[in-house]
Amino acid sequence: MHVVIGIDIGTTNTKAVAFTEQGEVLASAGASYPVYTDAGGRHELDPGQLLEAVVTALSKVRRQTISREGLVGAEGLVVAEGLAGVSFSCAFHSLIAVDEAGIPLTRAMTWADLRASPQAKLLKGSEAGKRIYRHTGVPIHAMSPLCKLLWLKENEPALFSRAARFISIKEYIWWRLFGKYQVDHGIASATGLLDTRSLDWYPESLEVAGIDSGQLSAPVSCMHMESGLLPEARSLLEAVPEGLPFREGLLFPAGMPFIIGSGDGSLANLGSGAVRSGETALTIGTSGAIRMTVTRPEDDPQERVFNYVIADGYYICGGATNNGGNVLQWYIDKVLGGKEVDEAEWQRRIEEADTVPPGCEGLLFLPYLQGERAPVWDGDAKGVFFGVRSLHDHRYFMRACLEGVSYALYQIGASLEETIGPIQNIYASGGFTRSTAWLQLMADVFLKKVHITGVADASAIGAGIMGLCALGFIEDLDGAKSLVQVVKTFEPDAARHAVYMENYKVFTQLYDRLKDLM
Repeated sequence: MHVVIGIDIGTTNTKAVAFTEQGEVLASAGASYPVYTDAGGRHELDPGQLLEAVVTALSKVRRQTISREGLVGAEGLVVAEGLAGVSFSCAFHSLIAVDEAGIPLTRAMTWADLRASPQAKLLKGSEAGKRIYRHTGVPIHAMSPLCKLLWLKENEPALFSRAARFISIKEYIWWRLFGKYQVDHGIASATGLLDTRSLDWYPESLEVAGIDSGQLSAPVSCMHMESGLLPEARSLLEAVPEGLPFREGLLFPAGMPFIIGSGDGSLANLGSGAVRSGETALTIGTSGAIRMTVTRPEDDPQERVFNYVIADGYYICGGATNNGGNVLQWYIDKVLGGKEVDEAEWQRRIEEADTVPPGCEGLLFLPYLQGERAPVWDGDAKGVFFGVRSLHDHRYFMRACLEGVSYALYQIGASLEETIGPIQNIYASGGFTRSTAWLQLMADVFLKKVHITGVADASAIGAGIMGLCALGFIEDLDGAKSLVQVVKTFEPDAARHAVYMENYKVFTQLYDRLKDLM
């Protein structure tokens, strides 16, 4: 039995999944870390804590898989013959400035960092901004590392001048493991700095940002592999599993390949089984996204959707919302209770909301608590409850939050269909798949079948599939389809869809009428 570990470095936690060449999940593990925020739009992660989380998640999942893989040899020593490789997924759009020695000068600015909104506003709509979108496939927004670089240059000029390189979270982890500055085409394609057709750094983006290509990592294929771990990296990874004898170098054996992988949204398509043209992945975790797999970048004249690389010959076209599960967490925690939200509380509140009629008796919510990405790309967008009446209690407001996030994703889906063509099947992933009520709501809003695979960690699974392909266990990424099994399908209800569309008509007008006030 051959095993690949897929590891996904996310915004609030890192998840690792041990995945076999037959598509069986042997084990999963994770590690979380704090997010550093303030009222000015800061949203950062600590690079050292991220590295610790990667090591912890890998160690945990190895400890869980040792007995299942039959890795205890005749002498009672742990061996790792079943482990074929480790493959990486990571959140898009992060930026870390580092010095000549690779020491971080900043924390990692994440996709949710809004401080670059003024710089994005100036660039968006300009002729340079339009050319940058056409070449890079990244809408002009504060999320992009391009705009983050502009913010750093204007607000931290001394630090900007000191920085030897500007890298992402995954690049920092990769450098700590192998001592090489390399970036996969997937992560690079979401920076606003890479030409998605030539797969090289785009000169005009570099000129606008005020940097040169030598301050960026070398772009490499998403299936690029390295095996020469630095001694300090090996010492971190070779922690002895408790209660088991151990021979140095055999838990993660010398020469075992590490596959650089791609971005989390791209790999979620693989991990959800949405790998062929017209198939669409819908993910809701902290944020949300809807993405269609295509074979070439597709430009939207209105610049509403992105184009990112999955791997050579595979792209995703779609859009992301800043506001997914975090909207529910905000409402339950800040509005209803002022306490930490746990899984049981989430489910109880969603079940209460499901007792409210679809459409919330006219109550609507614009869910733009963290500004918004697709399709409006406005860091200044704000959340709004509209249509409030005396009959609306906390259940209605909770359901309005659920419906508002769903309408935002439906609006992105409509932009996607206008750019690419009809959505066929929807494959759902992310934490929201634990709620049957929300899955049914999505099927009704989209009037499409929504399939779930039973695996919430689609990005980590997608990283595992990428690893299997890079190592030759599957012929190409189309083979991912056979490794992901649909366990349940939610059928849409046309009557409920009609009710939702009446509210959606109002939803689409609210932002346009209020954006100047925002």
